[in-house]
Amino acid sequence: MFIVNWFWDALGYLGLGNKNARILFLGLDNAGKTTLLHMLKDDKVAQMQPTLHPHVEELMIKNIRFRTYDLGGHETARRIWRDYFATVDGIIFLVDAADRTRFQEAKEELGRLLEDQALANTPFVVLGNKIDIPVAASEDELRHALGLPSHVTYGRDTKDSSGVRPVEIFMCSIVKRMGYAEGFQWLSQFLK
Repeated sequence: MFIVNWFWDALGYLGLGNKNARILFLGLDNAGKTTLLHMLKDDKVAQMQPTLHPHVEELMIKNIRFRTYDLGGHETARRIWRDYFATVDGIIFLVDAADRTRFQEAKEELGRLLEDQALANTPFVVLGNKIDIPVAASEDELRHALGLPSHVTYGRDTKDSSGVRPVEIFMCSIVKRMGYAEGFQWLSQFLK
């Protein structure tokens, strides 16, 4: 019962109460997608194996339906991402903020997603994960590396920007349980 109550409270805190949402967790391998999903589901940090096949979690608590798709981030998995675009309500794109060697690759993948017409009206939360690691990039550095300076993102306090697709960056540490809740709260204002 405690877990059910905790999850109910967590969804409310994340801004997902009383909503149906289909959210894709995308990003390169080792960015933290499965760890985040596991944290949201079980409130536990665990060492996860790389995601080799798409993983779907659907949770029904009272009148909330929260469905997430963790599609993996290795090159082969990225080829199937497009198969899931038709019914998605939001995208959580994770980037390992401590691995600068992969920023260019993350930028290219994110760019392809943002240019895809099937996602033209889909809100994006970009989570710069692993900020608990001392060498992690700052938000400004990550914005620059991904080609998302503040003037091209939506803004954290903006609620309506007349036809501009919502895209915003949030820095987080999943293992320290910080930063990602703000991204979900921001995303929730765009979910029906």
